[in-house]
Amino acid sequence: MAAKPKAKAKSAAAKAVAEAPKPAVPKADAGKPGRKPVKPRPVLVRDSFTMPAADFALIAKLKATALGERRAAKKSELLRAGLQLLAALDAKALTSALDRLEAVKTGRPKKGH
Repeated sequence: MAAKPKAKAKSAAAKAVAEAPKPAVPKADAGKPGRKPVKPRPVLVRDSFTMPAADFALIAKLKATALGERRAAKKSELLRAGLQLLAALDAKALTSALDRLEAVKTGRPKKGH
């Protein structure tokens, strides 16, 4: 079995986005009145990651807060909303937010833990 290189040029998700085929834009049905034009679906990428248990607890707390406001929220929605908020920050604020994170060991945890 060949050894895997330690440093990857791109993550699996970045490669999937870069290599994903662009969805074909369907032609509008001009001859059929009353039909809405079909919107192309966004390309979805499945990925996995590791985070501390405290961050998972924070996700549960945010989900409960959203439920208190009568809005159910999925974990992926919370993560995507967080990304939108981070994207709105300037470079210094983003760096500051990243520096406050607890460092985690990348990769899958060993079995039995």
